[in-house]
Amino acid sequence: MFLVNIFGIVLIGLIVWWFWLYKPAGVPLGEEDIVVVVENGSYQPSNIRIAANRATVLHFLRKDPSPCAEMVLLPDLEISETLALNKVSTIALPPLKPGEYDFHCQMQMYRGSLIVE
Repeated sequence: MFLVNIFGIVLIGLIVWWFWLYKPAGVPLGEEDIVVVVENGSYQPSNIRIAANRATVLHFLRKDPSPCAEMVLLPDLEISETLALNKVSTIALPPLKPGEYDFHCQMQMYRGSLIVE
């Protein structure tokens, strides 16, 4: 009984870490375009570094058929885009000031961020 409780607490801790605390390293957006793949409950890459004061284009490839993966929202920029299944969807971003801009699905289970430098 004691081991079952310990296992449950560890499992809860891993779930909290995965959905709310885990932040992978940022991927720089260079001269070539980065395609953000939407699958298995996450955006890959989920942290993208972009240059400040430059218009940017993001490409999303949705491989996950779940309804949650259907939309991507950038609330600070007032952008919401429907992502077609197994097709690349393009989102044009205006020049942004330095800072961090979150993006996520409508239920906020898929999460990512733009780090503008």
